[in-house]
Amino acid sequence: MNEAVRKGVSARSPHAIDAYVGERLRLRRTLLGMSQEALGDELNLSFQQVQKYERGTNRISASRLYELGRILDVPVSYFYEGMSDDVIGGKRPEENEHNHDTPDGQDPFAKRETLELVRSYYKISHPIVRRRVYALVKALSGNEIEETENALDAVKL
Repeated sequence: MNEAVRKGVSARSPHAIDAYVGERLRLRRTLLGMSQEALGDELNLSFQQVQKYERGTNRISASRLYELGRILDVPVSYFYEGMSDDVIGGKRPEENEHNHDTPDGQDPFAKRETLELVRSYYKISHPIVRRRVYALVKALSGNEIEETENALDAVKL
């Protein structure tokens, strides 16, 4: 029996790890505000090829992954960070139960608001101000009133 059939995976469907790496590629590209076309130009590829990488349809070679890391300013290990045992075991990311820390349970990185917030955060050039903004947002998102008040006091609001 074909191993793909035995594992319950279609021979045509991407491997879970390829799909996960593709998701991480898409996440980083969108966080940087880069289009598929712009990334394709950097790689001397069509935007359709970038789409196939992001979907996991086409596997990304080691040299291409290295090149992507350089272009997107992340180490190669970034593409594998946070990989669950389910993905390692062959379960596709969209099949995994998502447990996002948002009130509505949606993927926070799929929201335009999140992308704009991250981009704006990294535009803050002063490192101390950036750390204070980080501390404020983190405290405001917590349930502890005292933490929130301390964070507001720290930034003199």
